[in-house]
Amino acid sequence: MKQAKKVYVCSECDHQTPRWMGQCPSCGAWNTLVEETYTQPAAASAKQPLRRGERAHAARFSDVVEDDCSRMLTGIGELDRVLGGGLVLGSAVLIAGEPGIGKSTLLMQLCGKCGAEYKLLYVSGEESLGQLKLRAKRLGCDTSEVLVLSENSLEAVLDEYDRVSPDVVIVDSIQTMVSAASDSSAGSISQVRECSSRFIERAKTDGAAVLLVGHVNKEGGIAGPKVLEHMVDAVLSFEGDRSQSHRIVRAVKNRFGSTNEIGVFEMTDEGLCEVDNPSAMLLEGRPKGVSGSCAVCVMEGTRPVIAEIQALVTESAYPTPRRMADGIDYNRMCLLLAVLEKRLGLKFSSCDVYLNVVGGLRIDEPAADAAIALALCSTIKDIPVPTDLIVSGEVGLSGEVRAVSCAEQRAKEAARIGFTKVLLPKRTVAKKPVKVDGAEILPISGVYDLVALLAKAQKEQSGRV
Repeated sequence: MKQAKKVYVCSECDHQTPRWMGQCPSCGAWNTLVEETYTQPAAASAKQPLRRGERAHAARFSDVVEDDCSRMLTGIGELDRVLGGGLVLGSAVLIAGEPGIGKSTLLMQLCGKCGAEYKLLYVSGEESLGQLKLRAKRLGCDTSEVLVLSENSLEAVLDEYDRVSPDVVIVDSIQTMVSAASDSSAGSISQVRECSSRFIERAKTDGAAVLLVGHVNKEGGIAGPKVLEHMVDAVLSFEGDRSQSHRIVRAVKNRFGSTNEIGVFEMTDEGLCEVDNPSAMLLEGRPKGVSGSCAVCVMEGTRPVIAEIQALVTESAYPTPRRMADGIDYNRMCLLLAVLEKRLGLKFSSCDVYLNVVGGLRIDEPAADAAIALALCSTIKDIPVPTDLIVSGEVGLSGEVRAVSCAEQRAKEAARIGFTKVLLPKRTVAKKPVKVDGAEILPISGVYDLVALLAKAQKEQSGRV
């Protein structure tokens, strides 16, 4: 006899409580408790079977045999880069992103590249078989050997999995799967947790690679329990504005490769096309002779990428000035504004400030601080930054520019794109001299050097006029 009960489950830490509370008593997160309905057996067995059917015994590391982490090349170079050199068989990968961003398109293209060499099972809980075929035809993918299944029942999908024994399983999406073990609706915390764990268990037991498509909520987080991100081996995040053609796939987590590695794509009528030169793409259409624009080289995993940071400062018409940041952490922007106002005397407190990273790229690296500061100084003084100049460096609260890593890689990428002046922290250059053909390395010590640089640029511009 089964008994149903209602509990409240935290979407962040999976903690359960019999009553709703504003704050989770386990992790301290606010407004994360969601009502769930569980059905449990009246009398649970005292002894639960082991997960893999074997009794667990401790072993010495010297006696442990390494797993054979063989990789499967997807045929999509940018995706292989993000995965760390290809898809590891026996791994579970979560691909998350907003609806319509290109998740299903990328996976269908993967099927077209690998369907002839590997046995692929594409499970869709959102589209019919006819709709899947139409999409494959539109993208020009050869999916004749790919197995497709339109099903929402977890048990039915696993039965078909056992029958065909695929090498790769694609589940689009995990929020549409429903297990009979839970009475909750599709997409609930309990359903997502149960279905994900069953797929991941199959991946570890049978050696098949499992790709789970996950939707995001309005806050930008992955829908379902936060523990899902800890269960999988890799988390790939789709970034980009749907109104633009650029798409970025970022490795948020990867047990088999570098984290924060990115793959850059362009959405076209034929699907997602790889971008071999993302720096040139992100700088395309950069204006000349306009204040508030500055180039920066950031490290995305092992790849140096040059992006454009734009700043706009205007007089505020409201008692409380507006602050907006797109692609840059808001708190980081506020910190830099405080440093510039305190150390340089620039009055931002009565102005509206807008910051934007062109191309939909999100920059989290502190090495972008100096470029942000230079863009802000440029727009408030209305002095354009020379287009052949690029800067990297972290700004401290005292106004100093601190050292950055991979300075030579950044400088080489800048020179390759055509920048002739590379501003790097003085501490970085003093520790290890950087020499790059075609580019002059200029050391900077603090934010006051940025103002001096703008004054010099203004003087040179006046002399030419």
